[in-house]
Amino acid sequence: MSPTSDSAAGFCSTPDNSATNATLPAWARLPINRCNLPAVILGSLTFQRHPTALVLDGVAELHADLFALLDGIDSSTERAQLFRDYVAAHFRLDHLEDAGIDEHSQKRAKANWLRVLRGWSFDADGREGAVLKGWVESRFGLIPRFHGEPLRDFTGPAWLHYVEMRAAGLYGTNALEGQLDLLYAYCQYEYARTGAGDHITLYRGINRIVEHEVLSGEGKCQVVLFNNLTSFTTNRERAGEFGDYILAADIPTAKIFFHCALLPGVLKGEDEHLVIGGAYEVTLSTL
Repeated sequence: MSPTSDSAAGFCSTPDNSATNATLPAWARLPINRCNLPAVILGSLTFQRHPTALVLDGVAELHADLFALLDGIDSSTERAQLFRDYVAAHFRLDHLEDAGIDEHSQKRAKANWLRVLRGWSFDADGREGAVLKGWVESRFGLIPRFHGEPLRDFTGPAWLHYVEMRAAGLYGTNALEGQLDLLYAYCQYEYARTGAGDHITLYRGINRIVEHEVLSGEGKCQVVLFNNLTSFTTNRERAGEFGDYILAADIPTAKIFFHCALLPGVLKGEDEHLVIGGAYEVTLSTL
């Protein structure tokens, strides 16, 4: 296939193009999840084109006090600091003994949301990456497709290794998945608060499209099944540092778990955005 040099993202112009008919395969999703839409919908091209809010079960109700406080603050910097203070206080991150953590279990209990994000930035296929992919699997029902190597056989060694890493990353932690729930909810709150819109164009550098799961299409416009959590960037030139070709996609803001500007200093450089996976229509171009 011969990708063009056009860098524009967007959807295929012909509604009945074969690329627009692909959906999320059954083997890439779970029948249940913990949000307001099933995986077959939130992981589909229809959702990419016509997104709506994704709400995790019980998070808004449990943390209603936080969001009420955030509503009264105009400064995004002050809201970010309030969020960090609230998470530390609610989950007793600085006083783990209040959460029933003793001296024998403190080491693992210190694995909080911040350490998981920083671990991802160093190695998305490490233990912290397994925790994040497992969280997406649990909350959104999207099964990971890659962790160090392709995940295709649920009884094979690659899948078992991923499950072991995920379990090791969660073992003995202090409601770590609950911390990630709140982080996603805060990200979505900030998008709504700042009027970011339904989509943002993001880029990902690749070397070969055949390294990805292409569901349909060819040439410039293709439908790709992304891993259930994947890093993108807002900077096309930066994406070009990671491969000879660039995938551009209009990503629903509802499917962005975290981005580098949300909490200053957490993910430095690369203008990184962590995108929840599924089927996406992308444009493929050269540098």
